[in-house]
Amino acid sequence: MVVVCACAVVSATVPSFDVPPPPQQAGMHLYDTRTRQPEQIRPGTPGLLRMYACGPTVYRDAHVGNLRSFLLRDLISRVGEVLHHWRVEVVQNITDVGHLQDDTLDEGEDKMLAAARQEGRSPLEIARTYEAAFHRDLAALNVTPAGTYPRASECIPIMLQLIGTLLEQAHAYVGEESSVFFDARSFPTYGALSGNRVEELRPGHGASAQSTAAGKRFHADWALWKAAGTSRTLVYNSPWGPGFPGWHVECSAMSLHYLGEHIDIHTGGIDLRFPHHEDERAQSDSAVGHEVVRHWVHGEHLLFDGRKMAKSTGNVVLLPDLVEAGYDPLALRLFFLQGRYRQQLNLTWDALAAADRTLTRWRSRMAEWAEWPSQPMAPGYLERMISALDDDLDTPAALITLRELERTAEAAPGAKFETFAYVDRLLGLDLARDVGRPAAPVTLPPGAEDLLRQRAAARAAKDFATSDRIRGALADLGVTVTDTPDGQQPNLRR
Repeated sequence: MVVVCACAVVSATVPSFDVPPPPQQAGMHLYDTRTRQPEQIRPGTPGLLRMYACGPTVYRDAHVGNLRSFLLRDLISRVGEVLHHWRVEVVQNITDVGHLQDDTLDEGEDKMLAAARQEGRSPLEIARTYEAAFHRDLAALNVTPAGTYPRASECIPIMLQLIGTLLEQAHAYVGEESSVFFDARSFPTYGALSGNRVEELRPGHGASAQSTAAGKRFHADWALWKAAGTSRTLVYNSPWGPGFPGWHVECSAMSLHYLGEHIDIHTGGIDLRFPHHEDERAQSDSAVGHEVVRHWVHGEHLLFDGRKMAKSTGNVVLLPDLVEAGYDPLALRLFFLQGRYRQQLNLTWDALAAADRTLTRWRSRMAEWAEWPSQPMAPGYLERMISALDDDLDTPAALITLRELERTAEAAPGAKFETFAYVDRLLGLDLARDVGRPAAPVTLPPGAEDLLRQRAAARAAKDFATSDRIRGALADLGVTVTDTPDGQQPNLRR
C-alpha cells in the first residue's frame, strides 16, 4: 500500500508524573474475541504496540455509550506505555462517507446525507461539526489523542487500491450496475469473530433477497464499492464507475495503510463484531494472505437506567448533558472504570453523582497529602493495582485497592500521594488537579530553580529518565513537582 492520502495527524503522549516505575509484572493480558480467552499481549515489533481503533461516524454527536468504547483504547495505551514502556502507535478512523443506514443489508441512505438533509447543511459541514465535537468529548474525558485520525473521504485512493487487489485475487467481483462485492465464500475462516458460518447465514442476517437480485452472487456477500445511482451527492470516481466505498472496506484500507500488515490490537464496541469486524478481517487477511490483527478486543454496551442507549428508545445522553447538570466529565470516566470493559454497565444519575463525589474527595486528599514529606510508593497496594490492570484491565479491582489505600493508617501521606499519582497515569482521572497551588509565592531553596530548568528541558526532549533523576534531586531539597497542562508546579513539603 503506497498510495498517499491527506489525512489529519495528531501526536501525543500520556502525561507523566515521573516517579520510579514499579517492577515488571507478568505482562498485559486482554480478552481476545477471536480466541475467546485472555491472551498475553506481546508486540510484534519489540517495544512498539500497533493498535487500530474504530472511530465515530460523524453524522451526529457521540453519546456516552459510544464514548465508553473509545475509552478502551486509551486504557490499553496507558497500560502499555506506563507499565511496559512500549511506544503505542494508535490509528483511529473518522467515517465521513459510505456508512449506510442499514450496512448489514447494503441498503438505505448514507447517514451523512440523511443528517445533511435533516439539518439543512452540506455533508462536509455535518462531518466537520461532529468530528470537532468528538475531539472535544475525548479531551474532556482525558482520552489521549490517537497518533493518526484518517478521514474516509480523504482516503478513497487507498480503498480503490485494496478493492483492485481483492478483484485480482478473485476474492471480489463486479456485480450489476458496476457495484463491487466481496465473495464471502472465498474466505474459509469467515465467522471466527462472531461464530457465524457463511452457509448458515440467511437473508436478513447480512443480506436480503432484493440485495441478491441487485447483483450479489450470494446473499452473504457485501459491497466493497457501491454504484452511485442518480440521486446521490457524495460521489467518487473509480475504475468501475462513479460511486462510494462500502463501510467495511474503509477500515481495512486505512489500517493496512497506516499500521502495515501486522497489527497487534484492534478495538471497538461489541456491536461492531458482526458484520463490520468480521467483514473487515476477511478483506484484510485475503488481501495480504495472513492474519493481520493479532488480537481483537471489544467493549460491551452501556445501558442507561437499565436500557440500551439508542436514539430509537429516546434515552440518549451526551457528555454536554452531564456537564450542564453540574458534573465533572471525569466523573463519567471514573464511573466507566467501576465496571469491567467487557461487561454491560448501567449508568444512572445516582451512580454518576456518587462517582463525582469520589472524584472530588480524592482530589482533596491529594492536595492534603502533597503537603507531607515524599515517601516511596505504598508496597503491596501498588502491586495489586498493577496486577489488576494487567489482568484484562480489571479497573474495578484497581479502584477497590485505591479506596483501601485511602483509608489505611499504615501508609504515610507522602506514600499515598506518590501511589495515587502513579496510578492516575493509568486511570487518567486528573487527581492532582488541585495540587501545587499555594496561597503565597513559594521560596525555593538554593539550586532548585536550576534543577527545575534542567527538568523542563529534559521533559521537552522526552528524556524521562533524566527527568526522573532530577525529580529525585528536587525531592532531596524538599521540593515536590506536579506536572500540569500549564507546566511544572513546584511545591515545598514540610
